[in-house]
Amino acid sequence: MPASRARKSLRTVAVVAAWGWTLLAGGGGLLLLLRLGPWPLTNGWFAMFSGIAACPLLPALLRRALRVEVRWPVLLAIAATIMIAGRITVAVQGPRPPRPPATSGPWSWWLLE
Repeated sequence: MPASRARKSLRTVAVVAAWGWTLLAGGGGLLLLLRLGPWPLTNGWFAMFSGIAACPLLPALLRRALRVEVRWPVLLAIAATIMIAGRITVAVQGPRPPRPPATSGPWSWWLLE
């Protein structure tokens, strides 16, 4: 396999993994925030921001909006650091408060149960 083809294959795998992490961590963190609220601080914030940091569209957005060039390895390191910081916070913070009572009616979260 030529080097250029191997590089293209590796880039494709990286983009698919980045989109997967964006959807899994970013979407899951957002759903946690919607379901459990913003407090305590670990309820989805770290996962959501880790997913946003891993998004493949972020380098282009930063280049256009802020004229800042950011490389892929840096973004992946930021995403991993955010997730690790969240795991450490969960371990240090202690027990979670009790869950809020479930709501009923048209605004219930039965899809997230």
